[in-house]
Amino acid sequence: MGDLLINLLASVIAGTAVWLAGFVLRRRKLNRERAFFGLTAGASCLLVVSRHASSPREFSVHRRDVAALVELATIARECGAHADRVGEHQPSGEIGRLTEFCVGGPGGASPRSATHVRTILRGVTYEVFDEEKRRMSFTVGGTEYTLSPEISYVLLARFWGPAGGHPVFFIGGLSAGSNLAGARYLASRHSELDRKFGADRPFALVLRIVEPAAYGTDFTELVADVSDVAFQPVPQPVE
Repeated sequence: MGDLLINLLASVIAGTAVWLAGFVLRRRKLNRERAFFGLTAGASCLLVVSRHASSPREFSVHRRDVAALVELATIARECGAHADRVGEHQPSGEIGRLTEFCVGGPGGASPRSATHVRTILRGVTYEVFDEEKRRMSFTVGGTEYTLSPEISYVLLARFWGPAGGHPVFFIGGLSAGSNLAGARYLASRHSELDRKFGADRPFALVLRIVEPAAYGTDFTELVADVSDVAFQPVPQPVE
């Protein structure tokens, strides 16, 4: 009987130790994820999405942009936060007040994205639709990334406003499908991004989506880290 009690006690101690070790690892992983996204338990974050470009309705959103929002809202839920969707004509508040996920490249349907590119991502230029060349593209670091039937691109970036605070995650694709690819890449690779950039360094990455008509977002790959050229200093006035 004594040996049985000792064995049972040893099993309980071992099981408790394993559970505690797992709990500590899960808590550490959660804390790193929260720090990376600038989220805390019970906090709010903003989901800013562009209007469906071809729809006349003010609050219409492309179904793939809706899917991207679901991916980002899932990130918030995993961190114990909740997400509030903000339309293009709704006030988004001061940058840094809340973590912001901004979905959609600049253009007439996404004034918030256009503001971020003009003000912070000054090394990036979007040609949303080139009437002469009949194409959509963006340029960063002297390289042009152009939408084609076989290839699409998305710029995935994290940055802060002048006063710091919470980060903005910018997902500016050349199509709604590439926006979804960027959101899924962020959701699935944020641990890798955290190891590389930590919780306090801005980054800008160009992602390529190969054969989106056949593969959807499954074949999404990193093309270039353009963090060194995407964030240009404010031009100084000439005296």
